Amino acid sequence: MKESSVNNMSFFLGVDSSNYTSSAAVINSDSMSVNNQKQLLNVQNGQLGLRQSEAVFQHVKNLPSVIESALEAADDTISAIGVSDKPRSLDGSYMPCFLVGESIAESISAALKIPIYRFSHQAGHIAAALYSANSLNLINKQFIAFHVSGGTTEAVMVTPDKQNVFNCEIIAKSLDLKFGQAVDRVGNMLELPFPSGKYLDELAQNGSYDGKINISLKGCDCNVSGLENNCRKLFENSCSKEDIARFTVEYIYKTIDGMTEALIKKYGKFPLVFAGGVMSNSIIRERMTNKYGALFATPQFSSDNAGGIAVLAMLRHNMRV
Repeated sequence: MKESSVNNMSFFLGVDSSNYTSSAAVINSDSMSVNNQKQLLNVQNGQLGLRQSEAVFQHVKNLPSVIESALEAADDTISAIGVSDKPRSLDGSYMPCFLVGESIAESISAALKIPIYRFSHQAGHIAAALYSANSLNLINKQFIAFHVSGGTTEAVMVTPDKQNVFNCEIIAKSLDLKFGQAVDRVGNMLELPFPSGKYLDELAQNGSYDGKINISLKGCDCNVSGLENNCRKLFENSCSKEDIARFTVEYIYKTIDGMTEALIKKYGKFPLVFAGGVMSNSIIRERMTNKYGALFATPQFSSDNAGGIAVLAMLRHNMRV
């Protein structure tokens, strides 16, 4: 790999060091193909997460080899590098684990004398959804994006921005637990691996729940803690794992659907984009697509990944030349 010149813009590297995944990706701006590489951080059985110090340590070990694998797709110059440096595009948004990716990206930028662009982890999720849904044209428009994951349950109004590609303004959120946290807690109760979303989805395909589901909405916002409490009661009443999983999915769907209806009533109709690991659920995806024509990230680009960061680096770099 050789040093870049401004006039040779083909490959862009993205780096993301989230709370549970070390990831790097390279996008070819000619073919628009993305080589997306990632490694889950190791969480011991029975645990629901990692201390930040442990996450930082694992990123330090993982990222060099993950970046090396991503760079195998770059048979020419890397023109610029993008990195997630914070969870969200808000003042005070901070997690130590993102310092690892940022530090490595800064070193690569200095060594190759190429620009570095910083984005939020949330922006990366949204860009990954747009890319994988073949809808990057929405970058130039206003739209509503849901980011539903282990650390975030939010809807944001996305508007174009020349400096950051786009800006995100929170317009709805969970007032307590996040859906990803609830899914992992239910998964832990059912003795599923962590993170539990994929396994819960598989169980739900063979389960059923026809009872009443009482969700909690306050305007466009929601409360999530009731999901865990209800699943605990079902578990104590010897309900099957499949049916508990199905209840979990139905509860999430009904809440997200209720939030969506409230947002449309308040803001009007905008294109809808869904990102984050929880939104990779096949049942929720099918229903929301059929009802609203919503756009979803493909499973590969739903969970934490650097693909969206690479896309944003490419878009941001092309704005300046």
